[in-house]
Amino acid sequence: MTPRKLAAIHRACFTTPRPWGELEFVGFLCNPRTFLLTDSLGFALGRVVADEAELLTLAVVPSLQRKGRGKALLAAFLAEAARRGAVRAHLEVSIENAVAQAMYRDAGFVESGRRKAYFKTPEGARIDAILMSRALDRAGILAES
Repeated sequence: MTPRKLAAIHRACFTTPRPWGELEFVGFLCNPRTFLLTDSLGFALGRVVADEAELLTLAVVPSLQRKGRGKALLAAFLAEAARRGAVRAHLEVSIENAVAQAMYRDAGFVESGRRKAYFKTPEGARIDAILMSRALDRAGILAES
């Protein structure tokens, strides 16, 4: 999937946090610690540094959301992170994105902190980010948190 296509899908999915542009995706993809997992209409972008993985973003074309694509991409992210040596996975999610929070909780993530006023809405308001994390085993399957 090209950086242009990634940016188009991201733009269709997000206003808060703000969508990333093509050049931002180019920058991420140039980093050898970053990895991209895709299907035809969605993607997960992550990175592993030392033994920790971060889910940078996950996006599925809006018309196909809530049909299991995001869950499958998240499972692929966890498995790839574990394959790359991560023992823990982290992410940030908008306090306003209850659907994503539920998906992450269902995948074994728990709230590990908050970043106050982290995201800026298009109207200029500031909203919190929820930090979530979970332990990984070698297959990315839930390990003891």
